[in-house]
Amino acid sequence: MKTHHAKRYYCLAVLVTILRATAMAQSANHVQDIGWPRLASKNGATLTYYQPQIDAWKDYKELSGRFAFSLVPKGGNPLMGVASLQATTLVDKETRTAFFRTVNYTDVRFPSLQGDSVQMMSDLFKQLAPSGGDPVAVDRILADLQQQQQQTPGVPLNNDPPTIYYSAGPAVLLIVEGDPVPAPVEKTNLTFIVNTNWDLFQEKKKDYYLLINRNWYTATNLEGPWKYTRTIPKDMSKLPAGQNFDEVKKYIPPPAPSGNNPQIFFSNKPAELIQLKGAPVYSTIPGTQLLYVANTDNDLFVDNATKAYYVLFSGRWFKSASFNGPWTFASDALADDFKKIPATSTKAHVLASVPGTIEASDAVMLAQIPTTAIVNKAEVEAKAKVSYDGAPQFKPIEKTDLQYATNTQDKVIKVGDLYYLCFQAVWFMSTTPNGPWKVADSVPNEIYTIPPGSPVYNVTYVTQTNSTETTVESSYTSGYLGMFILGATIGACIAFGTGWYYPPYLWWGPGMLYPIYRPWPMTYGIGAVYNPWTGGFAAGRAIYGPYGAARTAAWYNPATGRYGRSASVQGWYGGRTAASTYNPWTGGYGATRQGHNAYAQWGTSVASRGNQWVQTGHISTANGTAFGYRTASGQHGTINTGPRGNTVVHTNNGVYAGHDGNVYRKNGTGNWSQYNHGSWQQPTGTSDHTMRGLDHAAQARQRGQVQTQRFQQHSRPSFGGGRGGFRRR
Repeated sequence: MKTHHAKRYYCLAVLVTILRATAMAQSANHVQDIGWPRLASKNGATLTYYQPQIDAWKDYKELSGRFAFSLVPKGGNPLMGVASLQATTLVDKETRTAFFRTVNYTDVRFPSLQGDSVQMMSDLFKQLAPSGGDPVAVDRILADLQQQQQQTPGVPLNNDPPTIYYSAGPAVLLIVEGDPVPAPVEKTNLTFIVNTNWDLFQEKKKDYYLLINRNWYTATNLEGPWKYTRTIPKDMSKLPAGQNFDEVKKYIPPPAPSGNNPQIFFSNKPAELIQLKGAPVYSTIPGTQLLYVANTDNDLFVDNATKAYYVLFSGRWFKSASFNGPWTFASDALADDFKKIPATSTKAHVLASVPGTIEASDAVMLAQIPTTAIVNKAEVEAKAKVSYDGAPQFKPIEKTDLQYATNTQDKVIKVGDLYYLCFQAVWFMSTTPNGPWKVADSVPNEIYTIPPGSPVYNVTYVTQTNSTETTVESSYTSGYLGMFILGATIGACIAFGTGWYYPPYLWWGPGMLYPIYRPWPMTYGIGAVYNPWTGGFAAGRAIYGPYGAARTAAWYNPATGRYGRSASVQGWYGGRTAASTYNPWTGGYGATRQGHNAYAQWGTSVASRGNQWVQTGHISTANGTAFGYRTASGQHGTINTGPRGNTVVHTNNGVYAGHDGNVYRKNGTGNWSQYNHGSWQQPTGTSDHTMRGLDHAAQARQRGQVQTQRFQQHSRPSFGGGRGGFRRR
């Protein structure tokens, strides 16, 4: 017994340590769903409550629903009942868990009780029922909401197809955005090209030299032809240390040739590449006339009925009569068989990009769930600073009376005589473009009319509410990070990027030896692939750059006179490869395991440690699992499962609350029974509406369970900032 208690106290001590860690939401590689039904006890009375059936989730913040429960008073017999609830929620998108922030029980019914005992048992129920903090897997909620899901309008994205290249053998895509921007390499006769996705150098006014994997190639101009070479300029040996040339220096002098020489495609704007490993190898998708090309990392299909080819890039489908194009946008005109792709198929992940599927609907709902921080005003105001390249310059925002700052990486919007700064998903305001910046209690409505064609469009997905003298609640949805709702006539799905091209920013200051160059976000050329298990895109195909990234970022620091070079920018959101990376939309440098969190614990975030809206952690031992949570609004707790855990009841979760206020149970044969005065009986007089609702609830609960388990299986860190389930491209 002493050993058991020692182990238990040790587990809880470790759990407390986890809950106090600075990167709480990132502490666990495997998030454990604690399961249903759950148990609460007090003074000899016991409440077992089953998984809630969700009726609505308004703005993904206010939830309403009902659940069945079993209440056992001290020394008494079990009583079944139905409770209706309304609750505000907070969502930990890292663990895909919703927490009931506050709970109001609007109705408690006991079908088998009458008279004064109803009120007495209702009071006992409310003493035992959770008042807040209870965690529910988001996938379980979304499965219920599928029954009530309304058509979600899309935003006016640009869906014109990018340039799409095709190769049946080794190939790379060399992207130089616009004209090449050369930056001198100190003490050499070399320049390196800033605005490209590969390691690209030029001998001043002479040939170009390109490093691809271990091999060097040379050409007289960027369009090629590129030729393999083992002869490179002598000054290559003088590349300086400390400016992220270390990977390049590994291949100076050039080593022996490695692998086949690829075909090099050049583009001066974001483009995409379809690459096969030889002649196409087709695999069937059972139950459809679709074939997919198996010897490629692209999502490439052919409809055997029409002989049309389909390819998926950044959540958008394009269609052509051949691999070589021309390609046209096709998300709103897909063959019906795409909806029939089995969930067990190798290509099931594309269902999230097929309008009209449950998977696409889930993705749309996930994208609208806000990430929220309770921000301490005094603390964040000290961090809000804007650095301009020269004097502040502003440009009108099309279709509005607003202006935005053009010569800074930060998002500064001029509204009349005031200036609003969106800095790492928190809004500030000032009477001057240079600050000082104060946290904004509210945001002008006109800001939310900024069109997608503007490079500051993403700030329209950041809101600020519930301001007090010391705090404000700041929230953002996935549009802030580049995920947008793509509308279609048969349903909505999620796309990566607006589709609009924002030319990169370049500035040569007076007397500067090096330019300041900053790329704007892009839609194509970064290999963005949606991960249905995490609800986000991961960016960065190895084929598009040496570091699994689309391009490099570079900067000049006037204070030190030094030029910096980043080894990679993984999509738009920073990364964790070879350097401190520039985030062209959110202005941050860090990333969570998912790679897309403005509140990452890297020391640069405005809403940094201590201000997260929810923190979670868990520890597992032979005695079970202890799961802990703490929210900014005060809820906290630990939930123990396992051999001696008593919070989760390891029994049938097939008990439901009917719309009619009765309690129903589904047995192993699929038949329903109704609780009636202490026993389970065949339903009599139950309306068809109630029975249909029960069938839908049972299907949703089963699907939510499957989705929750799949997320757990795929919730591991992976290349490119995504979480599990991704193949490296």
